[in-house]
Amino acid sequence: MYTEYDYANAPIVEIVNSMITDAARKRASDIHFDPTPTDLIVRIRVDGELILYARVPDAVKKNLITRIKIIAGMNITESRIPQDGAIKTQVDGKDLDIRVSSLPIVYGEKIVLRILDYSENLSKLEMLGFSDTNLEKVNRALAKPNGIILVTGATGTGKSTTVYAMLQALNSVSRNIITVEDPVEMKIAGINQVQVMSEIGLTFANALRSILRQDPNVIMIGEIRDNETARIAVRASITGHLVLSTVHTNNSLTTIERLVDMDVERYLLGSALEAIISQRLCKKLCPKCRTARPTTPYEKRVFKTALGMDIDYIYKPVGCPSCYQGYSGRIALHEVLILNQDIRDAIVNNVPKAQIRDLIYQSGNTSSILDDGLIKVINGLTSFEEVLRVIDIEEDLGEEQKELRNALIGKENKEEVQAEVETLGI
Repeated sequence: MYTEYDYANAPIVEIVNSMITDAARKRASDIHFDPTPTDLIVRIRVDGELILYARVPDAVKKNLITRIKIIAGMNITESRIPQDGAIKTQVDGKDLDIRVSSLPIVYGEKIVLRILDYSENLSKLEMLGFSDTNLEKVNRALAKPNGIILVTGATGTGKSTTVYAMLQALNSVSRNIITVEDPVEMKIAGINQVQVMSEIGLTFANALRSILRQDPNVIMIGEIRDNETARIAVRASITGHLVLSTVHTNNSLTTIERLVDMDVERYLLGSALEAIISQRLCKKLCPKCRTARPTTPYEKRVFKTALGMDIDYIYKPVGCPSCYQGYSGRIALHEVLILNQDIRDAIVNNVPKAQIRDLIYQSGNTSSILDDGLIKVINGLTSFEEVLRVIDIEEDLGEEQKELRNALIGKENKEEVQAEVETLGI
């Protein structure tokens, strides 16, 4: 993806415009401009991975940074403090909202452009990679008149896209939907969106208190960040509102623990929590060049232990002009928990973590993120290596699932498994 520009002859305005347009066409989510003592390194993030895109000579790097700051509405005379700006543009008929951030470092100003594609956030739930079973669970949760639905995952795992898709599924004239966000990532017709401004006292908690006096049916909280917001959200759901929000946790079990740590009363949490949707993003195999290959003994053991299936062939990345190193786009891996009475009672009665884990996963009601990922590997949507890259074996499986943990980390035959792991590049 390395690109050469004619820095000596082409106007800097055209070079900047071309970089932004080309990055958007390559489906980049971010553009990084990193100053060094000799030049300016330009990298783009495609499918979650940073790739070297260009090198800007020292003679023009200051002009290029200045041009970006001008179109982003930033102060070009100030380079000692961080700044934020925004660019609105169109590429191939699609509206793009670009957030610009500058950070003073020892060799100059580092600039990062975050490219927000509105069409991605306008995706319907059916287009987000949910299995039929998980999609049915999500729709069942959205049909509830009240309760809390949480979308969890690390930063950059597509939580906002999932929440916006759920909002659009709920969006109708008969519902009063109010959101509290920081920032408002996408404006949606028919939904009342509040921008948090902590500097004037408009925090998540303060906004939520006012929203409850606005006769809402559905409340969306951009993120549950503190104890006060968590408690207000739970009480809002108890009083007859459907509450959607996000939390930075890995799976259903750790989400329940996090909310308890936030001083949410167990008896309220047990009755308020309706569903937890945990997700990760992994790279999607290019359908044009993917190739089937035999599974290794290590992979066979993992499939057999996790899914009880004998899998002889899976797909591997190859690479072609339509993709980057065999991958094109990303796909979400999901875990959808709909709380039943047994799990609610366990939360209220403060039963041990191992017992709650059994209630979530051993009852057959919930497929783990690993299970969903392995099914997507079998269907040729992603690779085995990608699933293991995004799965946190220690966090997701816990000590209780010893057999599966052993299959994944190789305690049964460590030397053999380690050799295969190194061969596969996991």
